[in-house]
Amino acid sequence: MLASGFVLAIHGGAGVLPRDDMSPEREAAYHAALGRVLAAGQSVLTADGAALDAVTAAVMALEDEPLFNAGRGAVFTRDGRHEMDAAIMDGRGRRAGAVAGIAGVRNPVLLARAVMERTDHVLMAGTGALQIARAAGLAFEDDAYFYTQERWDSLQETLRMEADGTLDDDPSRRHGTVGAVALDRAGNLAAATSTGGMTGKRAGRIGDSPIIGAGTFADDTTCAVSATGDGEAFIRLLVAHEIDARIRLGAQPMSEAARAVVIDDLSAIGGSGGLISLARDGALVMPFNCEGMYRGCVRDGGAPETHIY
Repeated sequence: MLASGFVLAIHGGAGVLPRDDMSPEREAAYHAALGRVLAAGQSVLTADGAALDAVTAAVMALEDEPLFNAGRGAVFTRDGRHEMDAAIMDGRGRRAGAVAGIAGVRNPVLLARAVMERTDHVLMAGTGALQIARAAGLAFEDDAYFYTQERWDSLQETLRMEADGTLDDDPSRRHGTVGAVALDRAGNLAAATSTGGMTGKRAGRIGDSPIIGAGTFADDTTCAVSATGDGEAFIRLLVAHEIDARIRLGAQPMSEAARAVVIDDLSAIGGSGGLISLARDGALVMPFNCEGMYRGCVRDGGAPETHIY
């Protein structure tokens, strides 16, 4: 059964600050940022726009918010550089585009969409991807635009802890990603994901976000998924595709499939994180197996909601 109206869900990553470290002012800032992002995507859907355009608008807004690990505010590699990944997928026919390890493009999600719409490829990296960005007229920024003092300080702390042998598994350092899923009034699904990766990651490391079927997936007959967490674990499990397969081949309800993959399968291999998953009938779940996940949603005619823990 198809939904009668639109649905939009977003996430700003499962790498949230622990409750004890979250000040009321910072928590309010996160809720306000999530609200702005929801408004960007909702404005597309309210005007009868496509789910693909809505997730593009929402993820662009997330990339522009320095609080989140994507675009402006992306984390640094151990070499002190930015290497960003992004993907987008249209549930209408499984068209997809993705980019990996890029720097300089203001909104990586727009480059992922350009790969989908301007080339015969799905995943691109390096100079070839940047050539597509220039041909598409996308905005570039210098390193200073993407820099935030908090991310730089986090890198220095991570490197110090590594040297001291005291590095812990704090999720706020290990994973942070942004994403959106949408169902439009025509019944079409779409998903998009963008990330700066892991703080202190090795140069050239690619996570699950640009891997179609791992961190990003959409098919009008089943679901749309955008994930955040330990990228290596999400790749090993092909988390997004696993949810689709359980629905498509096993006739499992989407909500059950998504929760089982995150709570049971991901936890079983020591992976942490979460995801947002939206079904063709409008059912929505946002499970996570860590302390929290920046997230929000809005339904046609309803009020927006934002949550952290």
